[in-house]
Amino acid sequence: MNSPQAAATASPTVADLLASDLLQRLRTIGHSFCIAEGGSHGPDHSERVLHTALTIGERMGARLDILAPAALLHDIGRREESRSRGRICHARRGAELAAPLLRELAYGQAEIEAICHCIGSHRFRGAMQPATLEAKILYDADKLDSIGAVGIGRAFLFAGQIGARLHNPELDPAATSSYSLEDTAYREFRIKMSRVRTRMLTSVGRDMAEQRHAFMQIFFDQLTWETNGILP
Repeated sequence: MNSPQAAATASPTVADLLASDLLQRLRTIGHSFCIAEGGSHGPDHSERVLHTALTIGERMGARLDILAPAALLHDIGRREESRSRGRICHARRGAELAAPLLRELAYGQAEIEAICHCIGSHRFRGAMQPATLEAKILYDADKLDSIGAVGIGRAFLFAGQIGARLHNPELDPAATSSYSLEDTAYREFRIKMSRVRTRMLTSVGRDMAEQRHAFMQIFFDQLTWETNGILP
């Protein structure tokens, strides 16, 4: 199951997938696991990852019928990771949870293995690395949702939830702490978001990441000018 290959059957179109009853059932299942996460990792995150993954997948000739369920179910293990305070890897646990759910939906074994590989490797921090085109696309789609306009919005949402202040460009991010008054959206940009573009696994993902990175740079430059009362 380390390098599963999706069966060589014709992949449905994006329009067909989005209109299918099966996708609606997958969406309901995925949302039921993620609704309690709210904020940055609620059902809206999975929906954005779904559409980004399908966009990249369509351009690259990937199996969209593998990508769609993987995107909708990719974070179903996050609740257990949160409860364990990080001891459980949500990607690996999500793959374990997804297998019986997919079986109940009458997916074949080859498809289950391909989908679960995408889910299990989308975090890309452990031993399991994305080994298929679909897994690489899901990884890129998930990372793309952490940058650009959406990434900025999610960063400010998190900062507001923990009570961080608006902006702190005068501070060295390395000298500040997570979950503190100084854990601002700008700190998130400097420490994490600015590095995402170098970690993409597909050519389309890299192009999208470069565009989103450029927008973030413009946004935070503008924010600095405004907070300091400087004319650009």
